[in-house]
Amino acid sequence: MDSDQLRSLRHEYAARGLAESDLAGDPVTMFGRWFDEAAEALGEPNAMVVSTVGADGAPSSRMVLLKGYDERGFVFYTNTSSRKGRDLGGEGRCALLFPWHDLERQVRVEGVAQPLSREEVDAYFAVRPRESRLGAHASHQSAVVDGRGELEAAYEAAEERFEGVDDVPAPEEWGGYRVEPEVVEFWQGRRGRMHDRLVYRGTAEGWDVVRLAP
Repeated sequence: MDSDQLRSLRHEYAARGLAESDLAGDPVTMFGRWFDEAAEALGEPNAMVVSTVGADGAPSSRMVLLKGYDERGFVFYTNTSSRKGRDLGGEGRCALLFPWHDLERQVRVEGVAQPLSREEVDAYFAVRPRESRLGAHASHQSAVVDGRGELEAAYEAAEERFEGVDDVPAPEEWGGYRVEPEVVEFWQGRRGRMHDRLVYRGTAEGWDVVRLAP
């Protein structure tokens, strides 16, 4: 595809709109409404982009899976020694993005990630597929490896180590985070790029809602 073809790629958003009267009283309830619709229409609606900033100020983004949400925040699990884990080990500020393109929607979350308790981590790890639990022991996420063979050898070593063990425990470096939301934006595509952007902002009294220009 050449540059002219790339520049001409566009999609006219016209399926629906989002008015202030459509919103729930809080962003988590509103997120639940949209998530349920996404779950009916999309594959892996819980796939989200997590963006962090390192100590050197360099930003980094990657896809992870949302594994829970409630009034306390949005939950995901990862290797805490990975790049994102190291980034979140600082101030913990991060952003989440749910790119629900087929619904002409996005949800953006800004907040602070807090580590989950060991009890929460272990409880979730116990219900993961066995292959995923072994993989968590075999892979030191974000570490440099010599090649695919090194990873496969590490996985085979994990299989041997836990042969006959039903309850494969979580590695010490494996954990999770709950992102406590401070700002949550609901974005709905509209015709002529006049998109609806309604934003909840946390205050001492609750949540304020503002509309942003697209």
